[in-house]
Amino acid sequence: MPEIKVKIGSPVGLHARPAGLFVKAAAKHGGSVTIGRPGADPVDARSVLSVLSLTIGHGEEVVLRAEGENADTALAELSQLLVSDLDA
Repeated sequence: MPEIKVKIGSPVGLHARPAGLFVKAAAKHGGSVTIGRPGADPVDARSVLSVLSLTIGHGEEVVLRAEGENADTALAELSQLLVSDLDA
């Protein structure tokens, strides 16, 4: 399963609105997509409650993993979202 490490760019981290936008984008991809802290158990990136439960703040590093036909495309698109200011 391909993976990529990304630092969160949103000044408020992955809370409420940024998490919702990220989850909506993750849900568009057909395969499995997970997010988590390095060395910790990942959660389903298509579940807003799971993503919010991580309480990820600005500048923190996360690991994205994707599985399926378009895994590399999913990782590229989702990582671009995470490094941007999703709260703007």
